[in-house]
Amino acid sequence: MRSFRDPDDVQGALESVRYLADEEIATTLFLAHRLGKPLLLEGPAGTGKTQLAVSAAEALGARLIRLQCYEGLDEGKVLYEWNYRRQLLRIQVEKQEFPNGGAGEDAWGSMVSNIFAEEFLLARPLLEAIRSPDPVVLLIDEVDRVEMETEALLLEVLSEYQVSIPELGTVHAAQIPLVILTSNGTRDLSEALKRRCLYLFLDYPTRERERAIVLQKVDGVDERLATEVVRVVALLRTLDLQKVPSVSETLDWARTLLVLGIDHADVVGTRRTLNTLLKYQSDLDLVRSELDTLLD
Repeated sequence: MRSFRDPDDVQGALESVRYLADEEIATTLFLAHRLGKPLLLEGPAGTGKTQLAVSAAEALGARLIRLQCYEGLDEGKVLYEWNYRRQLLRIQVEKQEFPNGGAGEDAWGSMVSNIFAEEFLLARPLLEAIRSPDPVVLLIDEVDRVEMETEALLLEVLSEYQVSIPELGTVHAAQIPLVILTSNGTRDLSEALKRRCLYLFLDYPTRERERAIVLQKVDGVDERLATEVVRVVALLRTLDLQKVPSVSETLDWARTLLVLGIDHADVVGTRRTLNTLLKYQSDLDLVRSELDTLLD
């Protein structure tokens, strides 16, 4: 695994894997990596939070381990669980070998006490990241979607880089992973979680940066069309929409225009392809009613 030398090195490394990072992003990621602190990324959906973690792993030559958060996520899917089927099979085998107890009772008792052993442990993303001997980027994606109780499970890992397993003891990190958490801001995260992290808010990019992203990511797009696409999307974001277009939708729209042979993001071309950018009928109706004025 390579190591980032400074923020400029971070920018160059991310650019080499096709992620355009500004100075603030590069500096914060560098500090998270150098200080061994988790990095909490907040911001609207579609602003490149998850992709930053993916690109950081690629730039560092590290393994990416991802925990996708959702409502109802429990400890067994976050930290570890026991392989109950294998444990049951082990018990059944021992019963067959010692059907009458007697001399086998000590062996049976020993077996029962040892079914909570390493061979029966199923590591989930957090434990897997802690135990990995190889460099790891641990992505905890959309952490705002889990309940407070599940969020609390993360604190030991984010504070001490260790996991406590009552039957086996405490598992300490073989190496300190780079931990990146993302949040779309659907609920407030706890002060305890935020206190353990460096913080970065990823908003929609400036027009200049989004234009550079389009030129880098969309094969065949020219500078004029990229400029027009970014201008239209920026104007749409000023409206009171239920869901404003994300960067990923900007890229999809640019590709759509190219596929259809539309070389100008004018009123006609935009109206024809609005369903690539907008995902609610109310938003489509609003934009269609105001498009002529908006792009005048």
